[in-house]
Amino acid sequence: MVHVLSSRILLRPTDPERSRAFYGEALGLAVFREFGTGPERGTVYFLGGGFLEVSGRSDTPPAPGPQLWLQVADAAAAHKELTAQGVEVLRPPKKEPWGLVEMWIADPDGLKIVVVEVPEDHPIRYRPGI
Repeated sequence: MVHVLSSRILLRPTDPERSRAFYGEALGLAVFREFGTGPERGTVYFLGGGFLEVSGRSDTPPAPGPQLWLQVADAAAAHKELTAQGVEVLRPPKKEPWGLVEMWIADPDGLKIVVVEVPEDHPIRYRPGI
């Protein structure tokens, strides 16, 4: 068994400066560290705790490429803020049958990002005995 000490998602954008503007300015992610110089330098952003989720079942293989899951306190407020920043909203916030409020956006290269609000009464928030 491999003991994972840390993890991160790696993106290789077509336009690094445009992607840094999206993640750093439009989404407002805090910078963890930067390395290298010039337009090809690396920037690592905080994403909170990272997880790999395996859930549900699909009749077809997943679409190529990663997708991000970002939890926010208020999806409607995030929608308003991101729209004002010019972020491409693929689908506005909607309460899903599983109880989460989800909004889908895309980064400048089309990477799909689900912005999720976990309502107060959702089982993710309530864990008996803890």
